[in-house]
Amino acid sequence: MAAQNGFASAESEEINQTTHLFSPPYAIEMENHKSLNIPGWYADVPYGWPGEAHLFKVEKVLFHGKSEYQDLFIFQSSAHGKIVILNGAIQLTEKDEFVYQEMLTHLPLCSIPNPKKVLLIGGGDGGILKEISRHSSVDRIDICEIDKMVIDAYKRFFPDIAIGYKDPRVNLHIGNGVEFLKTVPQGTYDAILLDAFQCMGPEEEEVGDKWFLESVARALRPGGVMCCPADSLWHAEFSLSDYIARCRKAFKGSVNYAWCTTPAYASGMIGFMLCSTEGPPVDFKHPVNILNPENYGVAKGPPLFYNSEIHTAAFCLPSFAKKKMFGSKI
Repeated sequence: MAAQNGFASAESEEINQTTHLFSPPYAIEMENHKSLNIPGWYADVPYGWPGEAHLFKVEKVLFHGKSEYQDLFIFQSSAHGKIVILNGAIQLTEKDEFVYQEMLTHLPLCSIPNPKKVLLIGGGDGGILKEISRHSSVDRIDICEIDKMVIDAYKRFFPDIAIGYKDPRVNLHIGNGVEFLKTVPQGTYDAILLDAFQCMGPEEEEVGDKWFLESVARALRPGGVMCCPADSLWHAEFSLSDYIARCRKAFKGSVNYAWCTTPAYASGMIGFMLCSTEGPPVDFKHPVNILNPENYGVAKGPPLFYNSEIHTAAFCLPSFAKKKMFGSKI
């Protein structure tokens, strides 16, 4: 969810063998961002947040691989557990990954009664699949992930997250999510979750595109819901009102913004854009499909962050955001 990063030279021989991949020339290749040279530390320098960086002390490099599509780097940190960097962007840390996975999943699925067919674009780590598995009403889970390398790496290094693939309702499609959506018959899904693109905001491309949003809406049944990550309220160039207006044109139903704390991401928070198609009304702020914490699905325990109180609270905006972005309120 963050943006481009640089890997600082590390102290151990094993880490030093990898640092040339994350030296300044490599960072320049990735959007011309600068890296910080602090021995033994990984510097997350997020795109769109000038003058800021988040440092993680590196204990051990676990994996670095390049596929046709992506560059994947995994290391053991001293304070956040294992950390995943994908194409220079921080994806998750073991310390707080459950927050994003749970909210992206349960905010939409708990807002409609008895969701049955769910599509996940991206989400190759399997964490969102794990969270979807908690919903017993769901009888079909399609996931379209472009990169098998990502899936294999998560199954190897994060088995408790990738456990989502063990759900027998999961159907895996390896391919481009944008192209996959073009093949989906109209009105197929009750919910579509997007986890393959930049957050909806100044740096995004696909999720802000009119035609792409309309293709998502077309694949949903009347009153179906979409959820995707959106930028932080603290991002100076993020105009929430503009994106709400854009989504309303495509989906014709309800559109809302929610947020939660995520310590590893830039500004310590992340947003979510939730949209419904025209049809049965959806009130995202008040869950109607209450999650049963005793139904684990394929997970090994109950949710660690999400509950019905958090669900409703996630839509409360701070005063500065209301004043700056809406003049009064939504």
